[in-house]
This record gives sequence, C-alpha cells and structure tokens, in this order.
Amino acid sequence: MKLRTRLTAWYAGVFLIAGVALIGLNYWLLASFAPVDAGIAVSRALPSAELEMYPAYTDFSAVPASELPSDTLVVSGAEAKSEVMSTVLWGSITALLVAAVFAVWLGWVVAGRVLEPLHSITSTAHRLEAERLDQRIELDGPPDELKELADTFDGMLDRLASSFDSQKRFVANASHELRTPLAVQRTLIEVAVASPDATDEIRRLGAHLLDTNERSEKLIDGLLLLARSDRGLATRELVWLDEVVEDEVESCRALASEKKVTFEVRTRRYLVDGDPVLLAQLVGNLLRNAVLYNEPGGTVTVELDQELIVSNTGPTVPAQAVPGLFEPFRRLRDRTGTAGSGLGLSIVQSVARAHQGSAKARPNGGGGLVVQVNLPETGVRQAS
Repeated sequence: MKLRTRLTAWYAGVFLIAGVALIGLNYWLLASFAPVDAGIAVSRALPSAELEMYPAYTDFSAVPASELPSDTLVVSGAEAKSEVMSTVLWGSITALLVAAVFAVWLGWVVAGRVLEPLHSITSTAHRLEAERLDQRIELDGPPDELKELADTFDGMLDRLASSFDSQKRFVANASHELRTPLAVQRTLIEVAVASPDATDEIRRLGAHLLDTNERSEKLIDGLLLLARSDRGLATRELVWLDEVVEDEVESCRALASEKKVTFEVRTRRYLVDGDPVLLAQLVGNLLRNAVLYNEPGGTVTVELDQELIVSNTGPTVPAQAVPGLFEPFRRLRDRTGTAGSGLGLSIVQSVARAHQGSAKARPNGGGGLVVQVNLPETGVRQAS
C-alpha cells in the first residue's frame, strides 16, 4: 500500500480502538452503577417504543399487584436496566460505525495534506536529469522535518549542479586546448612529407603520423560533442529526422563502398523537436559504426517508423558485452584495429537523452548489432 493509504488505515484503526474502548467503558459504568431495585409502572395502552423508553422509575415493592390498574405493566429494575443497556450499546455501535466512515475520509484528507510536501519533492526528483539540474523544491512553511528535508534536497542539487558544470567545462576546455597543438602537428607533418628531400621512409612515417593525428582529432571532436550534448539543448527547432537519415546515408556511401557494405533504408516522415547538428551526429555515428564493425558483403538496415533502428551484419556480439558499448572508449575489438575512437554509442546515448529520448542495443540474430533509438515525435505531421 502507498504511504497515504497506510496513514489513513492507522488513523482509522486508532479511532476505532479508542471508540471501542469508550463504548466498553460506558457499558461497564452503566452496568456497575445503575440502580436495579426499582420498578417501572406504565400503561399497557402506550406504544411499545414508549414502553421501552419510559423515563420514570417508581418503587412498587409495597403495592399489591391487585391494587394496580388493569392496564398497568410492571417492569422490574433488572429488566429495565437490561433494556437501557442494550439500547445504549447498539446505539453506540451504530454511532461508532458512522463516525468511523467519517474518520476514514478525514484521515485520507489529512494524510494527503501531510504528504503534499513529499509529493513536491518526488515530482521535482522525477523532472531532474544530469543535463538539467535547475529545478528546486523551495518549500514554504514552518521549519519542521519536511521543510528540513526539502532544504537538504535543494542543497544537494546545488552541489550536484556545480559538480556537473565543473566536469563539463573541464572536458570542453581541455578538448579545445588540445585541438591547437594537433593542428600544428598535422601541418608540420604535411610539410615534411611534401618536401622534395623526403625519403620513402619519411613519407611512410609521415602517413602513419597523419593517421594517428587524424584519430586524435576525431577523439577530441567526439569529446567536444559529448560535452555539448551532456549540457542539454540550448535551442530547439523542428527537424525532419527522415531527411537527416537520408543525408547521412549518402555521406556514408563512400565508406560503405570501400568496406563492400550495402544499405537498406526504409523511412517515413518523422518530425522531432531538437538540435539538427546533434541529430545528424547521432545518425552519422550509428551508420559509421554499423559500416566499420561489419564484414565484406554485409548489409546495414535502417528503419524509421516508431523509432530509429539501425542493424548490421558482422561478428557475433555477446549479450553481456552490449551494455558496456554505451560507455566511453568501450569497444569489442582492439582499439588499434579500428578507425573509431570508442565514443560513437556514448554520443548516440547522450544526444538521445538530450532530446528526452533513449537508446538501447541488442545482439543481431545472425551476427552484428541492433541499435534502437527512441526520439519523441512531435504532433505536427506533413504528408510526404
């Protein structure tokens, strides 16, 4: 049961226990101290209801029964006491049941009022994300335990927001600072390789260094993109996701041709509210991963209906290794054996979360991986 229901049950239970104790006490007092040596003389012509509730006690112990009027009914004190006690008992039970119903309703209302600050704390916690820590409870009221809890929660959010901001600024600043020396290195290598005096060994070394430099630049760009998507979306606009998919498929055609991989694309009109650059990076990373981690003659299937699904053929992916693929720098193959930086699926998940969506993956039945990205679709639709 929910806490409100339990509190209401406790309130009603305590009320019923107190009510039963009070009825028992009244019944005991009435049984112990009510007189029993008197009699009641009433007319037989009175209605039965009035016979039961006749108020006057009269002592008839010294009056012969033959001298009483023929229509007079004499009730002993014990009988009168029993009738009164029975009437009081059942009346009290009826009143207790009616009051219990009222107590349950009142307990439900009071429990709701007491738990209202907790509902505020819960709703605020549900709205919070790592990318959006600007929500606060700011509970008004007396300085009681609930106020202290809300203030403590707000203080914790302040510390978390400061920590996340510091981490993101560090990643962004470090990535920016690293791009300049990499650009200088690339220029120096290209100049050295293009020199007429360069030997074949220098050119081979230069080509290797340029490849390493390119990997480093991609890694830095990936870190920048990851830091940007982790900060959330500063601006939003309507984006046709199907058009983004088609553009990214075309940009990956050359890489797919080099790897002898073919595309199978099935899309429909799909409108989302978000950042077009980040969405393009999301789709592009999915497609490039699907091509790079494929096999010659394999296929990449892209479906866009209720969600975006990208699947590929290739080596079998262990199910236990799939969750780790969304962590930065985690790959199944050795890092030196592929052109990727290990940030592809991390960026996909981060961008999806920034758009209030989600990303998950599972092994493909015949080998390879299936990645499903759910992005909220807007209510605006346009005929294709």
